Amino acid sequence: MTAYTEEMVMVNRIGGLAAHPNSSKIYAFFKRTFDIIASLLALIILSPILLITAIAVYIGDPGPVFYSNDLVGKDGKTFKILKFRSMYQNAAEISVSAHEDKGNASVTFKLANDPRVTKVGKFIRRTCIDELPQLINILRGDMSVVGPRPLPPYAFKQLSEYDRQRYRVKGGLLCYWQISDRSKITLEEWMDMDIRYINEASIWTDAKIIIMAIPAVIKIIVKNDQY
Repeated sequence: MTAYTEEMVMVNRIGGLAAHPNSSKIYAFFKRTFDIIASLLALIILSPILLITAIAVYIGDPGPVFYSNDLVGKDGKTFKILKFRSMYQNAAEISVSAHEDKGNASVTFKLANDPRVTKVGKFIRRTCIDELPQLINILRGDMSVVGPRPLPPYAFKQLSEYDRQRYRVKGGLLCYWQISDRSKITLEEWMDMDIRYINEASIWTDAKIIIMAIPAVIKIIVKNDQY
């Protein structure tokens, strides 16, 4: 895939903003230091949950417990993301035609009530446990704790040049979209949130998103929102 660069930005949405990443070296140093410490501590503290989840995934559908696929990161460069497997091994053989027009697939690029998802998969998606292995991606530097959610290549291709401004910074595990009422947010609003985050990025902004993520995740679990 061709790397996305600043020269490709064309602010063409009416009233749209141009993304201006925080260029402070102090902020960059703090952000990377926090990413390393936070992801390492989280992996240690959550190791019992990671182990139990791995066992549950295997018992629910014997096979690999992890799933890896390409996501688009900063500057349009792809990287391999790691997640707990939430779909059946033969997912490619399961028809989803009856589910294609349901849910909010146009926003999340996923299907609601996806028949390819296992029972364990539904639970770990709903509780966001399937995303915990991404802490390894954060530790490696592929992602950050806070930043626009990285999307797969096929989703990247559907975005406008304006929306692709979100790729001027490193993707993250948490963002404005995740601490908002996701089920009521359109794709354009989501992209606008990411661009707003880029322009507001600071130590305080990141701390605010991390703190607000706690009640947001609880709300997602209570509402049974898998996306």
